[in-house]
Amino acid sequence: MINDYHQAVVGLLGEPRNVFANHGAWQLIEESLGMSLPQDYKDLVDEYAPVQVNGHLYLEHPANEFYELGTWIDETIEDFRGTDWEAGFSCPGYEKSGPSFGGHGGMIPLACTDRSEYVFLAPGVNSGQWRILSCDRDWNDLHEHRMEFSEWLYRYLMGEDMFEPGQGVFYAGPVRLESLPIAAGDRKSEWFGPHREI
Repeated sequence: MINDYHQAVVGLLGEPRNVFANHGAWQLIEESLGMSLPQDYKDLVDEYAPVQVNGHLYLEHPANEFYELGTWIDETIEDFRGTDWEAGFSCPGYEKSGPSFGGHGGMIPLACTDRSEYVFLAPGVNSGQWRILSCDRDWNDLHEHRMEFSEWLYRYLMGEDMFEPGQGVFYAGPVRLESLPIAAGDRKSEWFGPHREI
């Protein structure tokens, strides 16, 4: 039983890089969204982003002027708002109204992969707590995960199905991390999390 998923993620990713330490950039995003993002998500982004994890999952950072998290959030919201949601889609909590992105009560994108998979933050249904919804862009169904982002990320790194059923990917050995550019001409650097037996 894991009591602290944030520390469990740090145990897989290794020593935080804190590229944009003491940046104060979250305020602008939260003012734009009209809401506060969960602290566990902000902490992990501050510690590791901008980074690509295990060759697939992107974590962007709000202080990265080269490609800022807020810009990606806005572009992703507009993209999903433009989707034609056909009858028969599944989106827990939005069955009557249809999926909603951004604004009051809408889903907020948190991360994505290079395989067109997305992770969203969504208001809780009745409970008032946040929840995670995930999807593969090629399919209209969204899947609910009643957990914080740190737990979602830990389970993703452990190979569980955190986007689509049957689509989990587990990479044995240490987690591989690659830096994302923060300026034109930046070269990628690669490093690994701590050794693990599995």
